[in-house]
Amino acid sequence: MNTNVCRYCYKEIQDRDELITASNWFRVRPYHYRCFDLLEQDTRTIAGAWTPVNGRAGLITVILMVIFAAVLFMTDFLGSIGDLIAILALYPIFLRIFSFVVFESRLPKYAESKRR
Repeated sequence: MNTNVCRYCYKEIQDRDELITASNWFRVRPYHYRCFDLLEQDTRTIAGAWTPVNGRAGLITVILMVIFAAVLFMTDFLGSIGDLIAILALYPIFLRIFSFVVFESRLPKYAESKRR
């Protein structure tokens, strides 16, 4: 299966510039940035909301979770419960790495010959 296909319009994603990977619970899906906006408008509930994994929001989430997990692992702030919370805080980091390996690394940064 080709991983460079938008899950909303089922057209090929040409480069990383138009790619947004989004997660909903334990699923990660690729979208065009325009299709992701349409998907957000279609989504009515918080439980069904897709959150972006890449981009600024994903980067800020990863940085905050790395800091949070490091503090909980290196201190005895909450004891063994803190270690469990730190392991759960690694989930967004795993999603970001998975998104990069599966979707982003296979696309060029910018394609000159994009179809509009």
